[in-house]
Amino acid sequence: MKLVKSLLLGSAAGLIAAGGAQAADLPLKAKAVEYVKICSLYGAGFYYMPGTDTCIKLGGYVRADMVLGGANDYGFRNSNATFNGGSNNRLTSYYYGRARMDLTVDTRTATEYGVVRTFADMVFSVDSQTASGSTPSTLSGGTAGLGLYHAFIQFAGFTFGRTVSIFDAPWTGYPAGGPDTIPGGSNFVTGVNQATYTADFGQGVSGSVSIQDQGTGNGGGQSNLWNASGFAGSASISSTTGAITLTPASTAAGAALIQGIYGSPDWGGTRSPDILGQVRVDQAWGLFQIAALAHELNSAYYGANETTGHPDMKWGWAVQGVLSIKNIPTGAGDSINMQAVYADGAAHYVFGNISWPQNFSMYSGSGIGAYQSVGFAGISDGVFGAGTSIETTKAWGFRGGYNHNWNPNWVSAIYGGYAQMSYGTMSKGLICANFAAAYGTATATCNPDFAIGVVGVNTVWTPVKNLAFTADLSWTHLDQKYSGTISGPATAVSAFAKPAATYELKDQNSLTLLLRAQRNF
Repeated sequence: MKLVKSLLLGSAAGLIAAGGAQAADLPLKAKAVEYVKICSLYGAGFYYMPGTDTCIKLGGYVRADMVLGGANDYGFRNSNATFNGGSNNRLTSYYYGRARMDLTVDTRTATEYGVVRTFADMVFSVDSQTASGSTPSTLSGGTAGLGLYHAFIQFAGFTFGRTVSIFDAPWTGYPAGGPDTIPGGSNFVTGVNQATYTADFGQGVSGSVSIQDQGTGNGGGQSNLWNASGFAGSASISSTTGAITLTPASTAAGAALIQGIYGSPDWGGTRSPDILGQVRVDQAWGLFQIAALAHELNSAYYGANETTGHPDMKWGWAVQGVLSIKNIPTGAGDSINMQAVYADGAAHYVFGNISWPQNFSMYSGSGIGAYQSVGFAGISDGVFGAGTSIETTKAWGFRGGYNHNWNPNWVSAIYGGYAQMSYGTMSKGLICANFAAAYGTATATCNPDFAIGVVGVNTVWTPVKNLAFTADLSWTHLDQKYSGTISGPATAVSAFAKPAATYELKDQNSLTLLLRAQRNF
């Protein structure tokens, strides 16, 4: 019995030990792996953020530009703001380059109020250096730059933050590609701070209202507001006779005038945002849009401090119509895009926003024996002088383009734009009084009105999806209304290395070729 009992106990102990060993060998239950899942709710490229119901999409592009005959990236050669782009001398760069990376982050979350969306667009660029006319000449640029083009939240029809203006056409400033400086409409492609509400009425019909921060967006909605008495300190106009009294302008003032600077910049603080409204019809045949805005002009003071007084605030306005016709008979995917705009006291909405200098000049040869010729112009919302009210400037323009698809790999386009600016009687009197004091009237006729036009062609080759090579050729013509010749110390512009001499007042032209490679992702 003792032997049987020992065998039973030993067998039981062995079974228990074996069971324990087998239990120890069993794997522990692992945590579930959270795989990144495709989010098909909002189109290709969206993924669920792990552990959330929010979908995210990353995108952007890498771009390399080379501009021949221009002094800024695909922009305005006539600008004195682009460091001797229009000097046409040894300080003028014959080419200009840029390397850029753009990164976009788009998130969307479905809620009981609809989709909550955030979007951000960050840009990193390195540009070529350009020369200024100091003695000795110095180089500027060539360093990395960071920009935030868009950053907004959308919720229940509202948009809060930085993005394009509802005044813009859907193609912003590019009806068929082209440079940043096609006149004839607004161009907030890099964004402007705003609060906007959009109502969708169905069938492609929508309406929007917006308040827009005129102090943002590469100048926001503001152009120049010139105090024409700032040069001489005593320019004034009689309220009864209209006669202008002006202390002779200094040589420095004359050098400013020849660059299209018609007074001292004299904006006061912003008191009201721009107020905008828009109606759009977007259907299979194309698109129609009309937009209008009110723009406040609030100046600083007549003189150096608040005891000198100031003109009353004044409102400007602008209206713009947009038309796009899609799938025209010339080919599938072909389109014609057009827009027209009129502004009174809101010139920035006619002459675009990005890369548009608010005063510019360009030099070339003379056919009448003068040292050189020069054309210059200045853009402004309004002008005032000592003791006067603000007089708004008026501008109108149009732009358009035609896109043609030769095949899936080749697309060509033609485009153009034109705009005019007109100064009022009082404004011309104040500006031309300064002009006469600096240059005299014996050999020159003063008229700050001007027109400018741009036409161009481009071709884009897409050898593989999301990789494009572009060649774009554009011609710019400045039709300035000054005539005759000017001379004397006031003609010297040190920033352009231009000496005091006799210059012919003449229309100017420029030609720019852009070569671009871009990879979207």
